[in-house]
Amino acid sequence: MLATLTQNASPLSYSTNAAHILVMLPKLDKSLDKFPDKSDFLGKDVLEALLSRRKMKPDEISEAPVSANLKSGALCAWIMVDLSKSVYEQQTCARKAVQLLLEESPAEIHLAVYGDADQKHAFAELAVYATWVNGAVLPLRKTGKKKPGRQALAGIVLHGHVESGNFALLRAKAEGNLLTRELTVLPPNELTPGSYRKRVKKLAASEGWKHREFDLKALRKMGAGAFVAVAQGSDPEDAAIVHLQRRVKGAKKTVALVGKGICFDTGGHNLKPARYMHGMHEDMNGSAVALGILLAATRADLPVNIDCWLAIAQNHISPRAYKQNDVITALNGTTIEIMHTDAEGRMVLADTLTLAAKQKPDVIMDFATLTGSMHVALGSRYSGIFSNRDDLAQQALAAGKSSGERIWAFPMDADYETDLESKIADVKQCTLDGEADHILAARFLGRFAGDTSSWLHMDLSASSSKGGLGAVGSDVTGFGVAWGLEMLQGMS
Repeated sequence: MLATLTQNASPLSYSTNAAHILVMLPKLDKSLDKFPDKSDFLGKDVLEALLSRRKMKPDEISEAPVSANLKSGALCAWIMVDLSKSVYEQQTCARKAVQLLLEESPAEIHLAVYGDADQKHAFAELAVYATWVNGAVLPLRKTGKKKPGRQALAGIVLHGHVESGNFALLRAKAEGNLLTRELTVLPPNELTPGSYRKRVKKLAASEGWKHREFDLKALRKMGAGAFVAVAQGSDPEDAAIVHLQRRVKGAKKTVALVGKGICFDTGGHNLKPARYMHGMHEDMNGSAVALGILLAATRADLPVNIDCWLAIAQNHISPRAYKQNDVITALNGTTIEIMHTDAEGRMVLADTLTLAAKQKPDVIMDFATLTGSMHVALGSRYSGIFSNRDDLAQQALAAGKSSGERIWAFPMDADYETDLESKIADVKQCTLDGEADHILAARFLGRFAGDTSSWLHMDLSASSSKGGLGAVGSDVTGFGVAWGLEMLQGMS
């Protein structure tokens, strides 16, 4: 649950009894050795003494925030924000400042913004969002006499600016991000396909979404062989494709969100070594991103129709599990030669994309922690995208800049398809060489997304980043929710 926000147009008083304070200041010129005499903000004298002791210029706190105790005993953090920098850099700056205060597990944080009207507006949004997404706590299973970990932040008080819209869009974005991270960090014995489906069903009822499930019995009957091939290796057979539908009166566009929901990935018969199997409970992150975007759009009341398709399963090893050299028939009739059982994500997405494409939405966007080669290409600070429409790719890149969730577009030219040619089936699932696997995976998925809709595939290499990323301070980032909400706003 997110902290309650209170707004106060007046500046924060020097006589305040606040215990944890964040002061956000406009960027000063690098040439200045001290703050101008006319500048007045909370804790100026303490900050000046701190900077003098550390032999720092004022502008240096635009790179790294500082904190100190005020005479009242309150912990105060100061940060300068350079609005000429990228949104990602601004969000990182705000997050680092908030983290200095959250280390003491406060019940409430006071935010004081300074500058002209435009600066206060920008600072307020940065500070409130960073405090919301980092003030909440993720599921933790530690035990002991003293409850471990910090407590969730209960309140945020904003001073010096009042937002007429009451930050509704920011709160919705934070709620979607938090849902994504909460689901992603759950251990695999808690978030099984069966328990995940129950959670989704309960959420659908509370949010007013239409809910439908295609379990393995139904999928076998439908001919969804690609999904079933992966899911049949698990016991119990609790996998399913879950369809959530949100309809808005007067909406002009319908968007399909598709997410890979592999609750644990052993690699199947091509078993992962321990080093690479550890953390594979997070392989359902793509589905959590799709669900988080749907929740954010619902809470923000965006005027766009959404179909959310979640491919929920596990990739286990068993006598029934699919294996190399199997030939599988997918829902759209495509025959697939199995090359590697650890390429299960593209298999479950194939049939799920087919179901999504049958309804002919205006746009399909799928999300998956799909390939290691994307992580090699970009690391964990960006995620990669592919699209069958240049205009959609350009819109996606712009949304990455404006949301602070950075993405990079990759090619998927037709000549890559030669690597997926099979002698015994319509297509190979992948190659054993591993070269450009992120591109080959996109080419493979494109066969099932259809040609009638604009389609975009996001390979979530930034789903986890040590120490946090942008506005989010946890290793699990919830990357994709803020970007997705930005995309939906542009389509509404």
